[in-house]
Amino acid sequence: MANDLTLPGPNVSWWGIPLLRQLARDYLGTTLNWQKAYGDLSCHRILGERTIDIAHPDLVRQVLVDQSDRLIRWERGPEVFSQIMGQSVLVTEGATWQRQRRMLQAGFTPKRVAAYGDLMVQAATAALDAVPPGETAVDELFNHLTMRVILRTLFSAGGEGKTAQAAWAVKYLGENNMREMFRPMTLPDWLPLPGKAAKRLAKRTLIDLVRGQIQARKSAHEAPSDDLLGMLLSLREERTGTGLNDQEVLDQCMVTFMAGHDTSSSTLLWWSWCMATNPEAQQLAWEEVDALLKGRAPTAADAGQLPWLTATFKETMRLHPPISALMSRRAQADLTVGDQHIPKGTLIRVTPWVLHRDARWFPDPEAFRPERWLPGAEPPPRGAYMPFGLGPRVCLGQHFAMLELQLSAALVLQRFRLEPLDRRKGNLERAPKLSVTLRPAQSLHLRLARR
Repeated sequence: MANDLTLPGPNVSWWGIPLLRQLARDYLGTTLNWQKAYGDLSCHRILGERTIDIAHPDLVRQVLVDQSDRLIRWERGPEVFSQIMGQSVLVTEGATWQRQRRMLQAGFTPKRVAAYGDLMVQAATAALDAVPPGETAVDELFNHLTMRVILRTLFSAGGEGKTAQAAWAVKYLGENNMREMFRPMTLPDWLPLPGKAAKRLAKRTLIDLVRGQIQARKSAHEAPSDDLLGMLLSLREERTGTGLNDQEVLDQCMVTFMAGHDTSSSTLLWWSWCMATNPEAQQLAWEEVDALLKGRAPTAADAGQLPWLTATFKETMRLHPPISALMSRRAQADLTVGDQHIPKGTLIRVTPWVLHRDARWFPDPEAFRPERWLPGAEPPPRGAYMPFGLGPRVCLGQHFAMLELQLSAALVLQRFRLEPLDRRKGNLERAPKLSVTLRPAQSLHLRLARR
């Protein structure tokens, strides 16, 4: 079946069902191969759905920035996410989204985020001090560490006894969400089907934890707290003076768990692998951290004085972007992309994994080269690098995430030397698995040697 646009694309048979299975099995590899075979703008149909893939920075900006007012997100994504995150800023559209975004943006400025630095350091220090040197499952370590950070920054000291349960719930729900993305509908959770009981338990674990903390905070009648929950409760819309209602506060807290924890954990995990397998880069990071901190704990003010460490994270997120795919939009009106007319109703897909591995913008794209991001280095074209998205829906929490990553990594490097175990096993472990965020297909183990 040929597509009805003058664009190249994969052959489609059986209503595109084989293509759908191929995407479900290896989304990243499939879209990367399509870009190599069909270029920066390609088209196909699956079950009657016309989809175009965009893989050039100029074209990406044309869509996600210049014509963003003509787009909504692919409906299946918000439908799946709303099961956990309700009508949060990650789910809503139109006037509701604009109101939420406008209110929340004030709470995530660099200055406001810096106030969470001490809470981040306290939580990460407690997690790392409990880790013995030796072989370590670093995915479990960073799941635990980032969950402690989220709990501490969201609720101050509240909820930390439930770190393990909350981390499991977030991981399970993320994997379940990814599976459901490739299904045309979600069956009711009350059905006695495989996985439904675990999904109900995971949802209940997070909702009970968050709701309990909100109710305890409100019933205590204490002075406003400087944590994230305190910020959410104190937000007021400038024009009307109204705040978020109880359900909106719950929904935004759930976004923090699902998006904030999962993306930071994934990034630290891949960063630890990149450090372990690039000892020269790790050595430079130690020297930078040691020279600046001289053994003391890092603070938010230190983050801007660690250019090499910051560059290692930017390069990690280029090679292993936490949100590697599923950046999909629906055209609500006709669009022009390059010289191509795109009809209303078309599904438009941008895959950061593909953009980040394009040798035109990143020479030797498979190599770990943090120097690409040092001050004075030539930056890639705008739209070629998008670990936090692009356009009006760029990630609200990007400053929070970067501060958490920098402070956590400085604490890791003060304590440990990261070393790979068997490299052949390591290469197998680092194979990517798309689970909304990007994770290794198998548990990743490294040796943590005490410095």
